[in-house]
Amino acid sequence: MSREQLEKGEVMARVRIEKIRRRKFLKTLGTVSAGPGLMIVKPKIILGSPAKSATPPERLNVLVIISDDHAAYVYGAYGNPKARTPNLDRLAHTGVRFTHAYVNCPMCTPSRQSLITGRLPHSIGVTQLETALSDETFTIAELLKQYGYDTAAIGKMHFNSELHHGFDLRLDLRDHRVYLKTRPPRPIPADITVLPEWRPFKDPARVWLNGSYLPYGAHDDDMPGTWFARQAQDYLRNRTDKPFCLFVSFYEPHLPFRFPIEYRGMYDPGSFDVPEPGPEDDWQIPNIFRNLTHSEKQHIIASYYTSVSFLDKNVGLILDTLDETGLSEKTLVIYLGDNGYCLGHHGRFEKHCFYEQSVRVPLVVRLPRSPRRDIEVDALAEFIDIFPTIAEFCGAQVPANVEGRSLLPLIERDKMEGRDTVFSEYFYNEEAMIRARKYKFIYSSGKIVRQDGYETGLPLPGRTKILFDMENDPDEMTNLAVRPEYNEIISRLEEEMLRRLEETSPYVQTIPPGLCIEDKLDWYLKFREE
Repeated sequence: MSREQLEKGEVMARVRIEKIRRRKFLKTLGTVSAGPGLMIVKPKIILGSPAKSATPPERLNVLVIISDDHAAYVYGAYGNPKARTPNLDRLAHTGVRFTHAYVNCPMCTPSRQSLITGRLPHSIGVTQLETALSDETFTIAELLKQYGYDTAAIGKMHFNSELHHGFDLRLDLRDHRVYLKTRPPRPIPADITVLPEWRPFKDPARVWLNGSYLPYGAHDDDMPGTWFARQAQDYLRNRTDKPFCLFVSFYEPHLPFRFPIEYRGMYDPGSFDVPEPGPEDDWQIPNIFRNLTHSEKQHIIASYYTSVSFLDKNVGLILDTLDETGLSEKTLVIYLGDNGYCLGHHGRFEKHCFYEQSVRVPLVVRLPRSPRRDIEVDALAEFIDIFPTIAEFCGAQVPANVEGRSLLPLIERDKMEGRDTVFSEYFYNEEAMIRARKYKFIYSSGKIVRQDGYETGLPLPGRTKILFDMENDPDEMTNLAVRPEYNEIISRLEEEMLRRLEETSPYVQTIPPGLCIEDKLDWYLKFREE
């Protein structure tokens, strides 16, 4: 990221903070304006001082490790022997791995904020990449602080502001840059070519997707991810008797799929197969990917896999320290990717869609001293389920407005059913997904020109419905929505999508009367944030 981009980001952060302060001031007057219609911001939930019996007697801890854009299919324990992820595999083999865990939005900011609030992105007003999480929105860190927990967040949280949202300790890239000033990074040998400045959508896709398979211009010791892992190690080694909730969030393998110079050449790009687009894919392939050569695609895939392996090393540092300090015996460990990623699937090299590679992510949970080891759970789960899972594990009362449900029964016992469906949304393109066990339904208004850089250059498609049979067509190649015999199934899934929106939208009271179900879906999926 360039200095200009960093300075622009800091200015935007200050502007967002001023907006939040203004909202708080308006709230003291009794109302908070939220653009069209009136949205009343709910106050923070204060549960009061918990009874002493509410605190688990063993003072159990929570460690959540988050990766950026790590898809489930690039993970050894999820069935990919080519992915070199020994430390993540070790965690999976000592815990429970969910094979059908889905993000509530295929984009970083909304996905992460749904995770820490237990609420859908549109419910908390965070549907865009740049949106700042409101200070009025209650987080899992704020909940656990009320139960006596120390809280810390190290790495990428995408708050888009300087607010801490309940995390006592907050470290990120700014702190890493300060560290590098005290310990200048080692120079890179002149014969090693490194990644240029990352300029997405300004340079050709082959450049900002690392289609040359180049390392980042740093040694392992100087990489932000390694520094984050070491800060987490220090945090764990200096614990008191007070229970903790620690989030460690890495930037890998997010594009341009960074890895240090020591990792260059780890994979042979020529060994990767490039997925072929399906017969119905052409209409939805973004323009920016159409000129990539076969070799460039292979190099992009190799870059992604190498970044995942670098991530795995840093996860291993944290897991090793957890073992060395004896904290493994009293710490809940959760690993997840905040989004998946398409590596050529359906002609795409990104995540802003509802194909399985984009929305299905690794979710691994290890309970302390549990006999549940190397267990695979295929129940449907959503990111909003993580908040109540952590709360139940810690003996904390789950706030009434949390929309997720605890996964603890699925983690602790066999043959427990999960959700009937999962929901995901992408308001940038006014679309949403309902995934059932057998079918996946995707709905889009088709009326908006994409502003996320992934436009197709084709005329707007208009209202679009897509239905995939996930049992007989797991690669999602055939849209069954055009076949009349599936109309009843589509109607049921549309009703389920509308139910999820009606139960969670802040604007449910202001929807115009007399709309048909498709018009209602269009209305709820509109962008309305400040």
